[in-house]
Amino acid sequence: MAIPLLTYSLKSQNQRVQGFEVASDEQPRIFSAEDLRSPGEMDDLIQAAYLQVFREQQMLKHNRQTFLESQLRNGQLSVREFIRGLVLSSPFRTYTYNSNSNYRVVELCVQRLLGRDVHGERETQAWSIVLATKGLEGFVFALLNGDEYEANFGDDVVPYQRRRVLPQRSSGEVTHQHMPRYTSDYRIRLENSGLLVKGGGSSAGGYASTWEGNLPPKSARMVGAVVTWAGATVLLGMFVSVALAAFGLISL
Repeated sequence: MAIPLLTYSLKSQNQRVQGFEVASDEQPRIFSAEDLRSPGEMDDLIQAAYLQVFREQQMLKHNRQTFLESQLRNGQLSVREFIRGLVLSSPFRTYTYNSNSNYRVVELCVQRLLGRDVHGERETQAWSIVLATKGLEGFVFALLNGDEYEANFGDDVVPYQRRRVLPQRSSGEVTHQHMPRYTSDYRIRLENSGLLVKGGGSSAGGYASTWEGNLPPKSARMVGAVVTWAGATVLLGMFVSVALAAFGLISL
């Protein structure tokens, strides 16, 4: 028997309030596949989808899902299905899902797929149960096929952060693009694995690596020195050979 989603209250949040302000840089740019007039606009939409799901830190060439892109361009996938494919891709699993607790994964996915922050700990707990029982695929399916996603983005619109402007404030909320991917639970995992220890002195947060003096082991430094000298010797030999060949003393 499937566990139903826990109920949670909707706290007063910015994206639930209709706005009347004029367009500005604070307003999100909406990318929709409903009326694409050129291939360049499709490129912009795909770029926006990657930025929404992976963020700037993971916008790498080897993270691109070329097969999904081809299906989207040919009309075989909707934007919603393309977003689902990106979230279920290997890079997202490796760099986001496998590197965070279920609570943090819920917060990140709600931000990136629903365009808002979670409604407190109660909603985080509710969705974390779904994530734990149905896995990442079932959790993402529930978010993308829910009423909230349908009402705000539907099949053709790339998710975006909804309304960052707050009444009676000169600036909006911090964009989700600036939210860190890791939280304290990741640091705890590093501590438990022995890769990070407390008492780092001047290091950030009082932490340091387990290397003595924050330097690699002596054996690693020796190997590095050998490789460096070998490379320098080869380069010097090439330089001398080219110089001698230039004066006609040897032939290459």
